[in-house]
Amino acid sequence: MAERFDRIWHNARLATVRSDLPDLGVIERGVIASRDGRIVFAGSHSDLPGDADAVERIDCAGRWITPGLIDCHTHLVFGGNRAHEFELRLKGASYEEIARAGGGIVSTVAATRAASEAELVAGASGRLDVLMAEGVTTLEIKSGYGLNTETEMRQLAAARTLGRSRPVTIRATFLGAHALPAEAGGDKDRYIDLVCQEMLPAVTRAGLADAVDAFMEGIAFSADQTARVFRAAKALGLPVKLHADQLSNLGGAALAAEFSALSADHLEHTDEDGVVAMARAGTVAVLLPGAFYFIRETVKPPVELFRKHGVAMALATDCNPGSSPLTSLLLAMNMGATLFKMTVAECVAGVTREGARALGLLGETGTLEAGKWCDLAIWDIERPAELVYRIGFNPLHRRVWRGQ
Repeated sequence: MAERFDRIWHNARLATVRSDLPDLGVIERGVIASRDGRIVFAGSHSDLPGDADAVERIDCAGRWITPGLIDCHTHLVFGGNRAHEFELRLKGASYEEIARAGGGIVSTVAATRAASEAELVAGASGRLDVLMAEGVTTLEIKSGYGLNTETEMRQLAAARTLGRSRPVTIRATFLGAHALPAEAGGDKDRYIDLVCQEMLPAVTRAGLADAVDAFMEGIAFSADQTARVFRAAKALGLPVKLHADQLSNLGGAALAAEFSALSADHLEHTDEDGVVAMARAGTVAVLLPGAFYFIRETVKPPVELFRKHGVAMALATDCNPGSSPLTSLLLAMNMGATLFKMTVAECVAGVTREGARALGLLGETGTLEAGKWCDLAIWDIERPAELVYRIGFNPLHRRVWRGQ
């Protein structure tokens, strides 16, 4: 009896990004077959049973297929924007001067607190649609611009609503320990008490978060304060991630590894001890070249050390209103290559397989393999390097999410 599929994509070249195959796991004359939203077959045309049948057959005319792209670090849901502050900085105003005048993260917190869930969803929808138009099928959205229980939950609820209203997989991350709100009066420990004892339990009870993040930095929270948040998250059964070593080396990478974090993100100032700890823990390095570019950083993340010790590297947009107003994962790949000297294979894997790993979703998506969701990006390109090489050009032919 002939095996029957929902859809077969044939006459394609596959970049499977499978870890058991070299480089990008390329398969010429490739075929993908799906059933019930999942990949049933991904391989060479010669290995597909000759009597295989499908409800629909799609001739890809020699186009390339990669896994659907994954943006594993975004702050997509927020109120207002900070374009005026950008203009002031170009005229010479310092970050401190802008902050004293009520700008910076304080302005985003005020705008986010004032916005309804519907307004937050409407604001984020345009940014999400642009990412999806470039082939993104999975992304993470963090809270962190509420800094009180009510608004943090509203941000996360907006992320959940976006996931229900669009054909895309969204993972929501609670980032209550992002900054200190004005009403805390400078008392970071008391605010962390609020995060651990009130916000986290409320978010967990409501089922609004898939992970917990924190910002460990001199301008944010200390190692001890971050560890308190992580212990509370682990007690509630939530995995953790960390904004680590972006502006200084406070040992963030090592702390993330100590708590078996899914990822440590930014990492410009991470040292070899931190990299070794991440390698032992299996913690993914999420590199964010958009923020590096936008705030004119000069210290680069230690890509050679990540390679040396076998730390997986993901790339993401870090889309946010203050330090990375970026909604192009394709541009993030180009930046990863030009600014951080990542290879084409590292960049493509960074927005597919390793992005999935950073979200704890590698068993479900991120490579073209039987059993995973049929999330595909079909490209009008001659070779995968075009996805990294071109700037301001979107060669997406078709996006497929869960077989549709």
